[in-house]
Amino acid sequence: MSDFLADNNFCGQTILRLVSQGNAILADLLRLKETVPSIFRLEHKSDIQKYGEVLCDFSYFAGSEAFEKKLENSPSLSEVDQELRENYIELLSSFYFLFESIFKYVTELNRFIEDVHEGYYIQMSLETILYDKEGKQLLTESLFLYGVMLLLVDIHIDGVVRERMLTSFYRYAAGAFQTETHVDQVCKLFRATGYTKGKRPAGYPQDYFKRVPIDETFVQMIIGVLRSDDIYLQVGSAYPLPEQRSTAFAGQSSMLVIILFFTPMVLHSDNATMREITDKFFPDNWIVPVYMGFFINLVEGWDSFKSAKLALANTVETARVKQITGDKGPKVKLLIEETEKFLKEGLLTEENVLEKVSKVINLLRDCNVTLRWIILHCTPPTAVDGVKKMKQLRDTVLSEVKYDPEVTLKFLLNVAQLELKIKELFRKLLSEKRDRWNNYKIEANERIKELSEVFSGTKPLSRIERNDNLHRWLDTKAGQVDSLNFDEIKVSGRKLVELIRAFDEMLEFHGLESKVQVREWVTEIVACFNKMIRTGSINEDKLVTIQIVEDLGYAWGSIIDSYTPHMQKLIHNDPFAVSKLRAVFLKLSSAMDFPLMRIGQAKSNNLLVNVSSYYSEELVAYVQKVLQIIPESVFSILHKIIELQTNSIQELPTRLDKDKVKEFAQLEDRMKVSRLTHHMSALAEGILMMQTTLVGVIKIDPKKLLENGIRKELVRQVCQVLHTNLNFQLKGSGKDSELMSKLTIIAKQFDGILRSFEYIGDYVNSNGLKIFYEEFSRVLNFFTEQECNSFTKNKVLHFQSIYQSKEIPIPIQFISASPGSSSSPTNDLLDYSATTFLGRLANELISISDPKTSSFLTATSSWYDLKTHAALLTPDYFSVMEKGLGVSGLTGLDKILSFMIANHIQALTKFMRKELTEKNSVKDLLGSLEVQLSPHSRVVDYPLKKYLSWFKIIRSGSTLDCAVILQKIGQLQLLRKRIQYQLRVAASFQAKQLQNALGVVNSLMAEVQMSESCSRKSTTGNIPNDEVSNIAFETLNYSEPLGLYDPYAKIYITLEPIPNMATYLAVIVVNHLHKLVYSKSLGSLTCRKVSEPADGFPFVIGLSTLFFQCNPSQTFALVSLLCQYLNSMVVHLSATSNIGGGGTPNKEDVQDFSAAYYLLIILTRVHPRSSEISEWISQMVPCFRILSNIVNSVP
Repeated sequence: MSDFLADNNFCGQTILRLVSQGNAILADLLRLKETVPSIFRLEHKSDIQKYGEVLCDFSYFAGSEAFEKKLENSPSLSEVDQELRENYIELLSSFYFLFESIFKYVTELNRFIEDVHEGYYIQMSLETILYDKEGKQLLTESLFLYGVMLLLVDIHIDGVVRERMLTSFYRYAAGAFQTETHVDQVCKLFRATGYTKGKRPAGYPQDYFKRVPIDETFVQMIIGVLRSDDIYLQVGSAYPLPEQRSTAFAGQSSMLVIILFFTPMVLHSDNATMREITDKFFPDNWIVPVYMGFFINLVEGWDSFKSAKLALANTVETARVKQITGDKGPKVKLLIEETEKFLKEGLLTEENVLEKVSKVINLLRDCNVTLRWIILHCTPPTAVDGVKKMKQLRDTVLSEVKYDPEVTLKFLLNVAQLELKIKELFRKLLSEKRDRWNNYKIEANERIKELSEVFSGTKPLSRIERNDNLHRWLDTKAGQVDSLNFDEIKVSGRKLVELIRAFDEMLEFHGLESKVQVREWVTEIVACFNKMIRTGSINEDKLVTIQIVEDLGYAWGSIIDSYTPHMQKLIHNDPFAVSKLRAVFLKLSSAMDFPLMRIGQAKSNNLLVNVSSYYSEELVAYVQKVLQIIPESVFSILHKIIELQTNSIQELPTRLDKDKVKEFAQLEDRMKVSRLTHHMSALAEGILMMQTTLVGVIKIDPKKLLENGIRKELVRQVCQVLHTNLNFQLKGSGKDSELMSKLTIIAKQFDGILRSFEYIGDYVNSNGLKIFYEEFSRVLNFFTEQECNSFTKNKVLHFQSIYQSKEIPIPIQFISASPGSSSSPTNDLLDYSATTFLGRLANELISISDPKTSSFLTATSSWYDLKTHAALLTPDYFSVMEKGLGVSGLTGLDKILSFMIANHIQALTKFMRKELTEKNSVKDLLGSLEVQLSPHSRVVDYPLKKYLSWFKIIRSGSTLDCAVILQKIGQLQLLRKRIQYQLRVAASFQAKQLQNALGVVNSLMAEVQMSESCSRKSTTGNIPNDEVSNIAFETLNYSEPLGLYDPYAKIYITLEPIPNMATYLAVIVVNHLHKLVYSKSLGSLTCRKVSEPADGFPFVIGLSTLFFQCNPSQTFALVSLLCQYLNSMVVHLSATSNIGGGGTPNKEDVQDFSAAYYLLIILTRVHPRSSEISEWISQMVPCFRILSNIVNSVP
């Protein structure tokens, strides 16, 4: 048969591409398992409440019409369904295409088998393919990979979760994608099996494997080949000894375990076959590593199969286990001693390795066989270890072996180091093989010629007589040596053996053994010949053997991770042990060989890059995890140093008296600081000693690794500080002191961390302050983004965030479950459930400044308690907040408040639109008011009575109090205004030049836009409008952190016109005025009665904000209606109390009048179009300026 993998062999290339695709699918599966959306698990109560009725399993297909009708009839469920569609369609598509690729894989495998049976591949049958070395490997791997895919899908993605995801994909996107297979076939394959971690249903996994039938003959032939053949040729070359047989067949046994599930009858009832399999493949082992960290314990895996369980009983019986462990346990100590002998300084030289190469390889082989057994059978139990026999078995192994993880780690370190050094020496010898051989040849030739000259008499030596025969003989041998050719290494090797024998005979026949000088000369010549033979015998076979036996792929994942604490302990005690661990990491990278080998042979560059990148990133992440102990230790030391410098060591004054030098010296404390600093430097030096290492396709730079580790620990500490302190438990009184104390603690802790990073720079060779500010900003931006997800339909999942990093991940455990949304706009929307510490801080600020319990005073820009008049929230709070959270924190908080405002405006406008279009009583009223109140110069008779009657009609049956929402919007705007002011103050000190430059840019753009609006004539000097827009967008990212914006002038939503909105709100505003009164002492509108709390200033700001989202005509319509009410009140007061004639007016009427007047005054101050509104008010109320004197004259 021709080469099975040749490019022109269509059959070989087909199955090769299929197997390479299988390995790529498994890599995608392992990558995607980390991105399963948590809401599809419905683990949290909030998720069940919000998504439980929308996420459906395969029961959906039995009643799809009823389900869809239920969603259509419920606006809230439709909204949640739309949110799921928009946020998860891309992710659901990725998972569906993964499931579909597995189905297509097995379909193509069945098609290939069918084509082989039908003779589609000329001169190819299953028998001929299985006879070929590569063919039998590929066919076996193709079936094995499919079985692994099925098991890994079930392990990593629960059945019910799969059903929900597939159902959602079917509902959202099945019609949008042109899939080659039917969705129902994929659903049939991946419906729930009933398997959960710790629970295996009856008939599992064989029933699962039968869902897509595979040719029984093919499966039986594969099992037959696995039972009888050494398909990977491991026996003899890599593992020649009988006791190493189970290790030699390790890869083959893994495949056999999976493939046997396709023929459960063998496992159930074929005692002879199972006994043969167990005796050959599992005589001394029962833990089977399957694929990249997935392993099966046969005691549990075969527990439900009668024949398999009976056959395995011979291996796992107590006497047999004690016999096995009795061999393995004592061997560990001996092998550690042997490896340490070779690792001694100066012992591993090139000559020693060449001389003892067989002994070294045998030692490595023995070490790896023992290490493999110890690591696999002493590994911590998994969550699925449900069989009682398994625990007893493991306890027996641990006690008999006297397992110590630290000893095992030492063993692993020694073996890895020895392998690395041997491989490096072999690679060097292979690269220099020709030059070394030729140099030894030249040296031997020169020695022979020199000895020939001695016997010729040219170079006479004492007691050496001239011998012409030996002279001529040596010249002949020198010619033979000179004729040796490296390119004919085998022929030259035979000649060298003859030359060695000839020189030994020369000493014996000519009686020269007693001549010390001659004997030394001959010894040197023979030594050169031996070196030439050893150098010539160097080939890649020995290097390949080492690479085979050094495999550590079986420990990938959770097994090697169980040694992480011991590795970190070793590094903590000896930082320079990092260089030893480098060998372990390189040894672990051998796990990537199996999945990448076939992809490389298939010459699929895209798959090769994707798969190798994934596994390389996983290994680099593990390296970072192990070495993270160094940054953690550095931070721990830093805290001690900062504590000593802050609390113990006194700062030296500029002038110091001589008698106080000893007092300020504080030698003991300074010695402690020196020791701690030295330890910190040693830790950093330890990781920097690790050479730049290529792991897979990723190059690990020690300096970058240290910096990333420091960043990761910084991120963890920042998150921990903020999450711990920004938790508010107290309710009612005392909130202000709690918030201030927590903000002060945060500011103090971050100041300590900042000082630590300033101190750390020189000792760990990094820019500490730059690292601090970059990571601090990234953390706050990330949590701001996640908090804002609560307000948006298109959510940014944590792994999709631009602020999230795989190398330096931000912990997501600090994000709580998303709150459920209210079904309809009610006053409950004011109660917002935070998901991060920034949301909790926003809630606390809102709670403290609640208009129901506080009043805002513009003179001091502070909130005061309504009852006690104690200060609740002052500018000092925002100053301390800026110190603790920085500019990024304040900007993030401002963004959250902006989303809250937009949410409130959206809810309010949605409610009003529904009221004004669907509620007949309100529609009729507003229709009549349009007539009654037109024109707006008309005076309304008995305004108080009429407006009250109109309000009762509007308020009847309403679920939302618009005045409360407007007041809440204004409260949020005031908080934003305080944050904006604090940002501007901070920028004026810390970024004055940037602030000034941006101010100039903003002014220039304002002038450009003004000139464009005034004149539409295009000239050559004009800047294009799109360019102005781009500049405005770019400068926005700088303007907000610098406080160069006005919250009152922000467009939060795009608002479609609502008919009669101004009239509707005017009636509500007039009614709300009954709760307000103008206070001369406070200079603001405040509540008339404490029992009816209200705050006028935020109410007006909320009103202004709402109408700024509308067309300006709506604003002027509202102002006109309010002016009409003011005019009507003037007439009313004149008529009832003769206010112009000096009579005593009704107090409540005057309060209503003054409240209306000052509402308009405040509106002209806070609205972005204040000058236009003032002018409009002057036109509508000609005596507006005179009214202030009248209002102020009334007590």
